[in-house]
Amino acid sequence: MNKILLMLVMLLPAPSAFAVDQPFLQQEAMAHEANLSLSDPAKLIGKTEQSRSRLASSTSEGHLLQALELPPSEIFSLEEALAKQVETDFDLKLPEEELPESDIPLTFNSKVEYFTHYFQTSGRKAFSKWLSRSERFIPMMREVLKKEGLPEDLVYLAMIESGFSPHAYSVASAVGPWQFMSATGKRYSLRIDSWIDERRDPLKSTVAAALYLKELYAMFNNDWYLAAAGYNAGENKILRAINMYNSRDFWQLSKGAYLKRETKDYVPKLLAAAIIAKEPAKYGFADVAYLPPVEFDTVTIPSRTDLEVVAKICEIPYQAVRDLNPELRRWCTPPDYPGYQLKIPRGKKAAFEAEYAKIPEDKRYTEKIQYARYRAKKRDTLASVAKRFGTTSQVLAELNSLGKVKRLRGKVLIVPVQIAALEGPSEKGAPRPSHAGSDSKSFNKYYTVKKGDTLAALAKRFNVSARILSLWNNIKTRVALRPGKRIIVAKYVEKKGVMTNAAEDNG
Repeated sequence: MNKILLMLVMLLPAPSAFAVDQPFLQQEAMAHEANLSLSDPAKLIGKTEQSRSRLASSTSEGHLLQALELPPSEIFSLEEALAKQVETDFDLKLPEEELPESDIPLTFNSKVEYFTHYFQTSGRKAFSKWLSRSERFIPMMREVLKKEGLPEDLVYLAMIESGFSPHAYSVASAVGPWQFMSATGKRYSLRIDSWIDERRDPLKSTVAAALYLKELYAMFNNDWYLAAAGYNAGENKILRAINMYNSRDFWQLSKGAYLKRETKDYVPKLLAAAIIAKEPAKYGFADVAYLPPVEFDTVTIPSRTDLEVVAKICEIPYQAVRDLNPELRRWCTPPDYPGYQLKIPRGKKAAFEAEYAKIPEDKRYTEKIQYARYRAKKRDTLASVAKRFGTTSQVLAELNSLGKVKRLRGKVLIVPVQIAALEGPSEKGAPRPSHAGSDSKSFNKYYTVKKGDTLAALAKRFNVSARILSLWNNIKTRVALRPGKRIIVAKYVEKKGVMTNAAEDNG
């Protein structure tokens, strides 16, 4: 332990290293290496030789030799004091960095530099993915922000919130590209229920985010740093910090202990992301493969319609329809939403409307899944309940608005019950019972995978979608099937009474 502590001291710059006119190398040591955790010896040891050579020529040599003679208790005190010094110097201006033009105020202090460096190194893989998705949504988001009279570069809030992913889901149950909590989303008229979650709709959630940001900007006297901090922590948290420290300067507030580390880092992350994203080649991201912008037309859907029907009319894969409409939580449009505006590929509107009008209403939708109530037992987990009902943990969590839950016992869950109508004799083997209750019986039909079989081919063969097959068997649609594996290719349910009570009766 003492050796590790001594190595840590060798990483620390001398007091003079905090001066503005010290070399960039010492500032880097201050901003990055001084925060190494004592609980990570391997990281410390790995940095030692590199840091020893980098600091050898500095004026801190005598300071380091003196530090080596300190007892362990004083070494801990020195480390703590240095950490506090770094915290208070995060607003220190670095040598002039030529910043890109922006309609939000950009600054480049040592904390912004830290995240700029992080996104180019440890966070490079994630940031590259964010950049590749950015052009898919940024044009549409900029248009919304401009219409609302807001700076267009606020799009980079969505970048650090979700990486521009409509399916982003946080441990705190924030959802979508702008990471709205349920209550905040509903405050700005986003519909959130078991059929639809408009927090995932890139267009509607951007409108909601624009309205929220506009309110925050006015609330914090036209200060975008405080508005961004309020977006992350909540407006009341920032108002309390302002009153506590008697300051309306974000950098001053971030020196105190009241705000969480996430909020203190939020504005620097935003600025670093904007700086890099506006000039990616300058920061080593010249080879990013950008996805094309989302382009779509909207069509009015008068009644519940299966997305596979939409895909067939548009002559596109089912998943392409889902990707255009990430707000839909099921395989169809909502049943109680007349006039639902569905997005389809641009240029297909006229042909779609003509073909759709030819389909009788009762043929636009077929019941593939019904929903039941299930009371969780003592040892139930999301994974075990999902497996029992042929679905996934993520689907159950979304259906029941669950974040991270450790105990399910006693909770009444909404669960999907997969159904396949019995239309004739089975092709391979007889249906096998999976479980039975006093009022219901369900049967699975199995198939043994052969060499060359694919999920898509089996789906076509057994007249069921690849999506349903993947749910039944807890496998990903793009994963190759292993020959010899037995998979479920059909489910049959016999039920007396109302289907929605089936799971509850059996549970």
